[in-house]
Amino acid sequence: MGFPGATHLVALAKQMGSETIEFIESRLEGKFQLEINRDKTRVVDLREEGASLNFLGYTFRNDRDLKGRDRKYLNVFPSEKAVQREREKLHEMTNSHQCFKPIPVLVGELNRHLRGWVNYFSFGYSTSAYCEIDRYVQGRLIQHLQRRSQRPYRPPPGESWLGHLARLGLHRLSELVHA
Repeated sequence: MGFPGATHLVALAKQMGSETIEFIESRLEGKFQLEINRDKTRVVDLREEGASLNFLGYTFRNDRDLKGRDRKYLNVFPSEKAVQREREKLHEMTNSHQCFKPIPVLVGELNRHLRGWVNYFSFGYSTSAYCEIDRYVQGRLIQHLQRRSQRPYRPPPGESWLGHLARLGLHRLSELVHA
């Protein structure tokens, strides 16, 4: 009796020779009675230049040492596809159909949603993805505020847009990581 539905597996090993592959296959097909889809199965050597692996919304890639040493480290960060999906969700949450929702309610919904996204992607090196999502949600919220107003909406005199959004309660992703 096998497991119903799709099952995804990533095996990380320092050396992936034929013995390791045979061992994994025998366990999956024998002990766990899983059928391996040979067309979708592949071995990725992350030591090769430009090689990466996308799995469960993350990209895994070996990158050169940031301090210039002659070694590499495993860089794990949200995949481009995951960031694009998040942008689409934020777009949906701030589109013109949400114009009549009170700003405190919308900001609360955005913060709850972003907290969940940050909790999932808190593993690895997510700073650049966080910055991209922060800029996107700030831009969408500014556009949303301007769309709601018949006159050009501006923050109060002497207050920046970022300060105004913070005063409205919007959190930045870096704040949510440490919350």
